[in-house]
Amino acid sequence: MDDAQKKELEAKAKEIRKLTIDAIGYLGVGHIGGAMSIVDVLTILYYKYMNVEPKNPKKPDRDKLVLSKGHAGPALYSVLADKGYFPKEWLHTLNVGGTNLPSHCDMRRTPGIDMSTGSLGQGLSAAIGIALGDRLSKYDNTVYCIIGDGESNEGQVWEAAQAAAQFKMSNLIAFTDYNKMEIDGYMQDIMNIEDLNSKWLSFGWFVQRINGHNFAELSNAIERAKAEPYRPSMIIMDTIKGKDCFFCENDLGSHNMPFDYEKAQEAIRRLDETN
Repeated sequence: MDDAQKKELEAKAKEIRKLTIDAIGYLGVGHIGGAMSIVDVLTILYYKYMNVEPKNPKKPDRDKLVLSKGHAGPALYSVLADKGYFPKEWLHTLNVGGTNLPSHCDMRRTPGIDMSTGSLGQGLSAAIGIALGDRLSKYDNTVYCIIGDGESNEGQVWEAAQAAAQFKMSNLIAFTDYNKMEIDGYMQDIMNIEDLNSKWLSFGWFVQRINGHNFAELSNAIERAKAEPYRPSMIIMDTIKGKDCFFCENDLGSHNMPFDYEKAQEAIRRLDETN
């Protein structure tokens, strides 16, 4: 990745963060922490790697994304709005009555959402089913899945991990958003999942661990994962909960946090002042 492309992606990620903060702040409460921590991976997927057509969101052989940690939907909605799946004005309808943008992802309501999620632990299984179906259809595509670290306490995640390795799902690339916090506290105190690299390796996956906010590392990891011929891939991303949002960065309370629109606008102003 050259410097120009890196700067372009960094600028786009800042824009997506601003849209997400604005949407949640307009509502007054939401899952800001876990949304901010995945903005960079969403940005590189949708603006560099994924073969999608916003005007044809159901194109059968498109690349697909399952956001298993569906409570981070506002970050994905910001990307989809920016890509043209629906008007940006929809972002101010987040989680209000009759909205097409519920708090958690819903494929029946939102153009561009490939799987309804939010019941934690289930998304990876869904992604495997989608990837198997696409392989049977002989599509030359990739299915991506983003899971949470707290969600990785769920046994179904590991049942899915076994299945993906058994079926040699090389068309599946998963990411763990490893911000080290879950709703009730720090991962190490609630249910420690380390050594996470060794766990996924032992389940037969191709495993990489990277800085989830570094676009060069993200790009290199995705390229290597796409080149893996026989195994599903897990990219473990060390991330910061609430990344680049001054009032919630590294804050345990940011899983679902109330804040007013004035504070949201202050966070956006501070983002504008950063390089």
